[in-house]
Amino acid sequence: MGTNKISGAEAIIRCLLEEGVDLVYGYPGGAIMPVYDELYKFKDQLHHVLVRHEQGATHAAQGFARATGKVGVAIATSGPGATNLVTGIADAQIDSTPMVCITGQVGKHLLGSDAFQETDIIGISTPVTKWNYQITEASEIPEIMAKAFYIARSGRPGPVLVDITKNAQFDELDFSYKKCTSIRSYNPKPTLNIEKVKEAAELINNAKKPFIVFGQGIILGEAEAQLKAFVEKSGIPAAWTILGLSALPTEHPLNVGMLGMHGNYGPNVLTNECDVLIALGMRFDDRVTGNLATYAKQAKVVHFEIDPAEVDKNVKTDVAVLADVKESLTALLPFIESKTHESWHNEFKELYKVELEAVINEELKPKKEGISMGETIEMINKHSKGDAIMVSDVGQHQMFTCRYSKFNQTKSNVTSGGLGTMGFALPAAIGAKMGMPDREVVAIIGDGGFQMTIQELGTIFQTKVPVKIVILNNEFLGMVRQWQQLFFDKRYASTEMINPNFVAIAEGYYIKAKKVTKREDLDAAVAEMMASKESYFLEVMVEKENNVFPMIPTGASVSDIRLS
Repeated sequence: MGTNKISGAEAIIRCLLEEGVDLVYGYPGGAIMPVYDELYKFKDQLHHVLVRHEQGATHAAQGFARATGKVGVAIATSGPGATNLVTGIADAQIDSTPMVCITGQVGKHLLGSDAFQETDIIGISTPVTKWNYQITEASEIPEIMAKAFYIARSGRPGPVLVDITKNAQFDELDFSYKKCTSIRSYNPKPTLNIEKVKEAAELINNAKKPFIVFGQGIILGEAEAQLKAFVEKSGIPAAWTILGLSALPTEHPLNVGMLGMHGNYGPNVLTNECDVLIALGMRFDDRVTGNLATYAKQAKVVHFEIDPAEVDKNVKTDVAVLADVKESLTALLPFIESKTHESWHNEFKELYKVELEAVINEELKPKKEGISMGETIEMINKHSKGDAIMVSDVGQHQMFTCRYSKFNQTKSNVTSGGLGTMGFALPAAIGAKMGMPDREVVAIIGDGGFQMTIQELGTIFQTKVPVKIVILNNEFLGMVRQWQQLFFDKRYASTEMINPNFVAIAEGYYIKAKKVTKREDLDAAVAEMMASKESYFLEVMVEKENNVFPMIPTGASVSDIRLS
């Protein structure tokens, strides 16, 4: 693009267009108004979605990024507008979601004076961003914006915040844009060491009971085909973290299920019986490992990871392969011997039978009066055929969604992993659907989390985005209540919810809504929802004291997983 004098505000819009951005989420205010004035002029090229709360902008940008693999963009004003982004930024940081947040700021001459709607958003956001920067001169805009997008999407992705003073938005600059492709001292992708790959292959080939655990790194690195090829050639059983879910189809014969606190029985118990543990693009989060003092102590650990900070952080590795996981798995494949590990697989199958009898059949074919969360998810599977993007926030509904959803394709499970944010699902579903308009998007939300961002029904109404919303209403903060039941003698302190008429609220936003209280009405209601070409709100009254099992109590070993 040639050199020409434009305002800083226009430069910001042009930077976004240069980076291929055509959709942003935000909320206007005084300190960001010059940018919004330019957004108005560029509305044919850059679609702005007005959310109802700035937190909704970040979660929508996250949902868009997670479903598409592109960088999500959120915009807010200074002061409370900027601070309202922080929860979504922290969520994106811990879940490695590429996002660029742009905030307005008071004029340069007012910085540090406690001016109206001034907060130090750089200081506030430093612990929860991959990088942040305050622009005080218009001339800085092109270079900083190029850096922001490069840092957000490269290596292990994450959120970046750019704070722009009002004078920098008004002042003029000679605009020219050059995409950033490298930054001195920033090494997003470690160079693959082929000797380490060979060491890993030797351990894997000699293993009698090898076990693959894969995380979101597979999805972020677009290494799904390489994972499938590795699993099929090696014959090794593979289990997933909740953010790794959908990288390998759930029905794949070598997919043995979910790891962690509410994961499947076999993968958890057999973690402590494998002889080689192969970790692919996962960070050994505490919810996956349980008590580290007893986690996989008998196993040699091979860790394929892009971020050196994650290696040996929680679990000591024997071989670390530092590289982009797509590159490292591609290099590994020729060194891997073809095997079946039949007797080892049978151990997983036997433990699955135990779980099927004790937990799954009870959940999916309940003998009880009330509808269970699991059977609601199973009904959605029936009508989605495993092709929907499922969006959840945190709690029992999230665990049931991850445990029982069926997925045929990748980037299908959008959930708040590391931060566990109530209120994530509704706005994230908006972003996911806008990013992937040809896919069905179903938000599964608890009655508690729904009320954290309930106002985003207004965004759905205004934009006409056809998301499907399912509220699993047990009139409790269900996960906290489960812990109170099991570990605090049923002292249900501040967890019972006295809820409003959710259907009336949805209808107040002109969204078609239905409430199901009887099992015999569930199938038809889900069918109607899935067939709808518009947004649809379905409230399902589920059992009040339905618990998620299996469960690893806090501080316990993965092999101490409880079935009841």
